[in-house]
Order: sequence, then C-alpha cells, then structure tokens
Amino acid sequence: MAREFSRTRRIAQQLQQELAQVLQRDMKDPRIGFVTVNDVDVSRDLSYAKVYVTFFEEDEKLVQEKVEALDAAAGYIRSLVAGRMKLRVMPELRFIYDSSLVEGMRMSNLVSRVISDDEAKQKQHGDQQDVSQSSDDKSEGED
Repeated sequence: MAREFSRTRRIAQQLQQELAQVLQRDMKDPRIGFVTVNDVDVSRDLSYAKVYVTFFEEDEKLVQEKVEALDAAAGYIRSLVAGRMKLRVMPELRFIYDSSLVEGMRMSNLVSRVISDDEAKQKQHGDQQDVSQSSDDKSEGED
C-alpha cells in the first residue's frame, strides 16, 4: 500500500512538470495567459487529477474566466501530456484555482506594513524622549 502512494506521488510530480511545460509552450489561448501549476493531486486509481493553478490576476472574474478556459481545453491538454508520459491511463484533469499564493503575499504585505508602522512609532517615541531629556538637562544646568 505504501508503494501505491509513492507511485501516485511520483506520477503527480511528473504530471505537474509536464503540465507546466505544456501550458507554457504549447497553449496558444490568449484567455489563459501566464499560468503557474502549484500542485497536482492524483487519485489512487489514477483516473482523476486535481491541478492547482495560480495566475497573476487578482480579479476574481478574470481568474474564473481563466479557470473555465483551462477546463474547456482540458481534453486537449490531457492529450498533449499523454504523448509525453508513458501511462496506460491518463488521468482526467480538473483545474482548481489555488489562492494560497495570493493570500500569502497579502499576509506578508500586512506584516511588513505593521512592522514599518511600529518602527515609525518607536522612532517617534524615541525622538520625544530625547527632546524631554534634553529639556530636563537644560533645567538642571540652570540651578
């Protein structure tokens, strides 16, 4: 059983590489544009493959249109990949938008903004302390 899992994982990895090449080099559909294949999850019986993809687009409507274009071309993409892989049965492809990359970038930007805001507040607070200390030093010197 463990051997079955490793075989499906190896097939998924090879399928991911082949899909990335096919989508980059062989697909001429302008609706799809630049697509990145993040992961491929193959069923145990190799009949289905979930292909997780991302795009540079953030607009949900455009992303949905691109996923629909990929789904419409799934049979053609499947035939191109089947010619490159030596499998008895080529899995049926299902394209799924993977928003984890976009969410990760959004979270990274939020963290960076909070850090820069915090540094600005600390600097401002430090400048205020310097001003109050220098005024205290001047008042002590007058006595």
